Amino acid sequence: MRDVAVIGLGITKFGELWDKSFRQLIAEAGSKAILDAGISGKEIDALYVGSMSAGRFIGQEHVGALVADCAGFSHTHIPAVRVESACASGGLAIRQGFLTVASGMNDIVVVGGVEKMTDVVGSEATNTLATAADQEWEAFFGATFPGLYAMIATRHMYEYGTTREHLAQVAVKNHANGALNPNAQFQREISIENVLNAIMVSYPLSILDCSPVSDGATAVILCAADKAKKYTDKPVKIIGSGQASDTLALHGRKDICTLEATVHAAKTAYKQANIQPKDIDVAEVHDCFTIAEILAIEDLGFVKKGEGGKAIDKKITTLDGEIPVNTSGGLKAKGHPVGATGVAQVAEIVLQLRGEADKRQVDGAKIGLTHNIGGSGASCIIHILEAM
Repeated sequence: MRDVAVIGLGITKFGELWDKSFRQLIAEAGSKAILDAGISGKEIDALYVGSMSAGRFIGQEHVGALVADCAGFSHTHIPAVRVESACASGGLAIRQGFLTVASGMNDIVVVGGVEKMTDVVGSEATNTLATAADQEWEAFFGATFPGLYAMIATRHMYEYGTTREHLAQVAVKNHANGALNPNAQFQREISIENVLNAIMVSYPLSILDCSPVSDGATAVILCAADKAKKYTDKPVKIIGSGQASDTLALHGRKDICTLEATVHAAKTAYKQANIQPKDIDVAEVHDCFTIAEILAIEDLGFVKKGEGGKAIDKKITTLDGEIPVNTSGGLKAKGHPVGATGVAQVAEIVLQLRGEADKRQVDGAKIGLTHNIGGSGASCIIHILEAM
């Protein structure tokens, strides 16, 4: 297996982007990534794009070929693959691109992620996202993802003494980071009182505990590491990649407060990278709901199981904390265009490791981690990156 590096990235604004279409968003992100990498179109061997549900959000399938076409690659006839793993579609697209370069099959690939979610009404967006849950045992009975994560949060509160204030502090921290990110959907700070007094969606989660419906796209360029210095003097190497699965429905798990897919994907990635959780300098984790970030920092080994809420109290995950988490603002503030999220996480870590994250820069960051979840934890993809 060859070493693989990220040599370029491109990010669009995230949010309710009424004046941009699905194809315009991914073309913008891809163009920015190609310019950032300094490569020409003829050097690209393949294209992978993560998109959860374009068929339901915009009525468009055959997404791989569409993206190749709107990005100007139809005349080069490169293979273009659409990748889906619910909200982990972007992370899985990164992994597929990583594997094809690592195997020697391709030298340079473009990996994109895109979703245009606001072209449907809110109830339809909720129903579309619910297709990532177990249709027979969860969605059929009216369970939505806010409801499923609320059950997880309630159990975590019962088992470990986690409080609504702990959950609220996750949202407050991530909004503070999002306020420093010019591409974030929500560039404003909030208070604990704002979160606690917001409209309740599913107890104990208020609307400010939930990530938004978003439009947006991100792209990165992956290259064989031994060729990366030809294009950039700041390549970032992917030193670990892990993927794991679990039951689709919560009722099939022995402990709904532990996402076993995260635990196992992390073990694979840490082993491949030959590091431990304490070696991570900065992380982007899947905070689709505030409880999800608390689970993530526990399951990734940053803190012991049950101590995620207390860790928030100790501010170990803030920009100047022991392990800064979601410097981009996370899904909560940056936004969550589901197919783009996993790619955007990698882009943020690359910016951090290149020292280009501006006001949200983590001093001395050398190793970063991304954690992308599908559904309520039925799939997980983790990547560990290191500045070369």
